[in-house]
Amino acid sequence: MKYLALFLCLSLPLSVAAQNNTVHPTGAITVEESAAGDRAIAKRIREIIAELDGYDGVDVAVSAGIVTLTGTTVDAQAAKQLTDLVGRIEGIVAIENETSETTDVTQRLNPALDRFRARMAQTVSFLPLAGVALAIFLLVVVLGFFIARWQQPWDRLAPNAFIADIYRQVIRLVFIIAALVLALDIVGATALLSGILGAAGIAGLAIGFAVRDTVENFIASIMLSVRQPFRPNDTVEIEGDTGKVIRLTSRATILLSFDGNHIRIPNSTVFKARIVNFTRNAERRFAFELGMAPDTDFAAARQLGLETLLVLPFVLKTPEPSVWIETVGDSTISLQFTAWVDQTDTSINLARGEAIRQMITAFEHAGYAMPEPTYRVVNPVQATADEPEPKTQRVSTTPAPTAPQDVEANAEKALEQIVDQERAGTEDDLLTEEAANE
Repeated sequence: MKYLALFLCLSLPLSVAAQNNTVHPTGAITVEESAAGDRAIAKRIREIIAELDGYDGVDVAVSAGIVTLTGTTVDAQAAKQLTDLVGRIEGIVAIENETSETTDVTQRLNPALDRFRARMAQTVSFLPLAGVALAIFLLVVVLGFFIARWQQPWDRLAPNAFIADIYRQVIRLVFIIAALVLALDIVGATALLSGILGAAGIAGLAIGFAVRDTVENFIASIMLSVRQPFRPNDTVEIEGDTGKVIRLTSRATILLSFDGNHIRIPNSTVFKARIVNFTRNAERRFAFELGMAPDTDFAAARQLGLETLLVLPFVLKTPEPSVWIETVGDSTISLQFTAWVDQTDTSINLARGEAIRQMITAFEHAGYAMPEPTYRVVNPVQATADEPEPKTQRVSTTPAPTAPQDVEANAEKALEQIVDQERAGTEDDLLTEEAANE
C-alpha cells in the first residue's frame, strides 16, 4: 500500500500537466469525419512551422480534428507560441502539445548567437546617427559655455560677481538641457527625456532635503549680496559678535574682532540676525555716569558738565552734549553725561575715557563732592546712648584742569589696514560699492 500511494502521488502531477497541455479551441465541432481534412490540417501546420525558426524538431499528427504535437522546441515560450498558432487553424477540435524543451547545446545557443549578430549589425548601422547626435550635443554645449564666459552682459545685468556667476551657471544648464533634447530627438529617443528629467527631479528633491542648511545658506548669500547691510571695514555687531567686516563670501560673513581674531558667521545666520552697524553714521554718542553728593547744587553741576564737554576739541557741537539726573541712590545721586564724536577721526573709547577724566578734574576743582558709597556698621553690644558717633574726615585734592589728551582713532585705523590686507587675498568678495544698501 505504501508503494501504491507513492506511485499515485508521483503520477498526479503528470496527469495534471497533460491536462494543462491540452487546448480546446472554441467553435462548433463537426460530426463528419474526414481523413482528407485531417491530412490537410497536418500539411498546413507543417508548412507554417517550416517557415519559422525553432520548430525543426516538432512532429505533427492529426486524427479526427485532434492535433498532437510532439518533439522538441527551443524553450517553453516557443511551445506556447506554437499552441496559440495552431489553435488559429480552422477545423481543429483540440490540441495536445506534448513538446518539450531541447537539451541540445547547439540548438539552444544558435538563437542567442543570431540575436547577438542582429544587434551588432543594428549597432553598427546606428553608429553614424549616434555620431551626428553626439556632435550636435557637444556643439550646443560648447556654444553655451562660450556664451556663459562672456563678461557682458552678465556683469552689467548682475549687481555683483556672485549673481553674475549664477547667471552663467543657469546659461550652462539651459544649453546642456537643450543639447540633450536635440541629441535624443535625432536618435528618436525623446521618450527617455521624461524619465531622465523625472529621475533628476526626484534626485534633486532628495538632495535638497539632505542639504537643506546648505541651500538656505546659499539663498541667504544671494539676498545679502543684493541688499548689502554693511560695507568692508564697517564695525558691526552680529549675534553678539563685534568686529570689522572683512568680506562677504558665498558661504559666510567674515569679521575681524578687536582682539585680532577672525569670526566666520554663516550667511543664513547673518540674514536672520539683528545687525548693529556702528559705522553707517559717522557721528556716534558715548555716555557715562558720575555719582554726586546729595547736597550738591545739581543745576550748577549740570551747567559745569555741559561747559566741560563743550570745550573738549573732539566733542561735536551738533548734536549737542546732554547732562541730566539719572538715578537716586542710597548715598549718591548720579548724573548722566552724553556727547557725540566723529568716529572716523576719533576713537569712541578714548574719547569717553578722556571725557570722564576731564569731568572728574573739573568737578573736584570746583569743590563738588563725589563720595563713594558709605556703609555704617553698628555693634549693638558695645554701642551706648551717650557714646558720640565717630567722625570721618574727608581729604580731597583739587587738581587743576589739564589739556585734553590725544583721542585719535589710531587703533581703528590699524585694524582697517589689517582688513585691507585681508581683502587683498584671492578669495572672492560679494561686497561692492555699486550695490544698494538697506
